[in-house]
Amino acid sequence: MKLLRSARFPAIVLLTAAVLGLLVANSPWGPAVDELKHVYIGIPGVFTLSIGHWIQDGLLAIFFFVVAIELQFELTSGQLNSAKKALQPAIAAAGGVLIPIAIYLLFAFGSDAADGWPIPTATDIAFALGVLAVFGRGLPSGVRVFLLALAILDDIVGIVFIAVLFTTDVNFAMLGGAALGVIAFGILSRRLDTRARIPITVALIVIGILVWALTYLSGVHATIAGVALGLAMSQQPALHTRHAIEPWVNAVVLPLFAFSAALVVIPQVNAGELSPAFWGVLVALPVGKIIGISIFGWLSLRVGRREGDAPSIAFVDIVAAGALGGIGFTVSLLLSELAFVDQPEIRDQATLGVLGGSVISLVIAAVLVTLRARGYRRAQAAVEAP
Repeated sequence: MKLLRSARFPAIVLLTAAVLGLLVANSPWGPAVDELKHVYIGIPGVFTLSIGHWIQDGLLAIFFFVVAIELQFELTSGQLNSAKKALQPAIAAAGGVLIPIAIYLLFAFGSDAADGWPIPTATDIAFALGVLAVFGRGLPSGVRVFLLALAILDDIVGIVFIAVLFTTDVNFAMLGGAALGVIAFGILSRRLDTRARIPITVALIVIGILVWALTYLSGVHATIAGVALGLAMSQQPALHTRHAIEPWVNAVVLPLFAFSAALVVIPQVNAGELSPAFWGVLVALPVGKIIGISIFGWLSLRVGRREGDAPSIAFVDIVAAGALGGIGFTVSLLLSELAFVDQPEIRDQATLGVLGGSVISLVIAAVLVTLRARGYRRAQAAVEAP
């Protein structure tokens, strides 16, 4: 289980699953696997979803539940529990959202692909921290803290986009029922330290499933149920729960989603015939994130100096964090699925843009992080030398 919880494991498995999905989609087995993805299962006449939607709307809600628990901890007890701590990463995160949107719209404004502007705003926490763990030996802890805060803030933006932009025909009765379920879930989770722990755990699971179903039926994207439950749960039980299910999320949930989302047939067209969604995402992730996070991060250092606080991270480290921020992957893949749900050809090209842009960012980040880590190790060796 230690391997499944390590920072490196999710990055390796996610990339492997995505590559496997691309290979399968473009192999003789592609049509059969795609057909399987669209098989509907559930209770006929009551609640049925395709296998693809069970993965996207169901399993991914568990991932967002884990993300929300980490978010709750950071906002209350961690690196974002005060405005002073959150200021620098918040300013940098704003640049990492606004500049990629602007670059994407340079390619897609006025076209059928314009609705995909939220896609390049996300940062994949697991992937970015995995790259940092592989290549960043010797980096100061402040870099990891800055990146973690940046990615969490990006995820907040992504969650807001999902909740606001991709909600249609809201059934307020269902949504109200889901809200009551979240309240009950939060109250009941505070009783987990009693002797009735097992029945309470069972009740929490039942309530969680009910909240997810009601959220889905309300018209709000079902992953928001995971966010709400993670934020509502009592902190200590939530952290224990996260520790227990994190290996399953890393080894099953995320790889399945990456494989499913990457089941895209590479179009046999000239570069000039590719959708603006492809080019917009491909450029906006690596270029937009580096430029946005670097410029706004530099401004955050200036703000810190004016307030009398020494900057906790050097500008060159912010540039490296900007490259890491371009690894969109999980949330970007979800946003591409949602933005072009009725335009499968554009969706597939946007997905290819996410994969390509994330890989480019990964390579750039690996180089920059390696160089920075080497510099820090040399400086430390010089200090320790007699």
